[in-house]
Amino acid sequence: MNLTKFFRTAIAISALFVGVAQTAKADIVTWTGDTTGGPTVDLTPLGADASAVPYDAWSFTVDQSGEYTFLLTAVYNIDSVIVLYENSFDPNDAFSNSIAAGDDDVSLNTSSTWASLTAGTHYTLLVAGFGDTDYGAYSVTIGGPGLITAVPEPSTWLMLGLGLAAVGYTARRKSQL
Repeated sequence: MNLTKFFRTAIAISALFVGVAQTAKADIVTWTGDTTGGPTVDLTPLGADASAVPYDAWSFTVDQSGEYTFLLTAVYNIDSVIVLYENSFDPNDAFSNSIAAGDDDVSLNTSSTWASLTAGTHYTLLVAGFGDTDYGAYSVTIGGPGLITAVPEPSTWLMLGLGLAAVGYTARRKSQL
């Protein structure tokens, strides 16, 4: 069995297990990305062997309090790490606000954790490697009793605001003609 097929099977089985164990309103979300060339963070305060490891971060909220599970699967031969932060994540202080972390679940390429989350609270999920040379493509599956909603980055809100301002300006200018 090749490595890609193994990870797809592991994710499918995990997602199925999480889906069966949840209520009718349960949500399962999968995010994919790549940490190659990303910003770096020092994870040595959390016990990792990584002082400048590339990372990716996902911000989200949940609409129902309860226990949520997180499964990270990295492709290739990456020793993966997953860290969950409550309220905010500061790449200059990787220990502050961390509430859960996971490393080496089924293999070096998989990490999982769980946490009891509160509805309406802002969370950030950090995906990284255990060492500075551990980076690459990954997939994260999150499951829990409520809906999981991604929180847009501040730059997204800025672009939306500028777009609405441009539409308003154009409409006002047309009405003056």
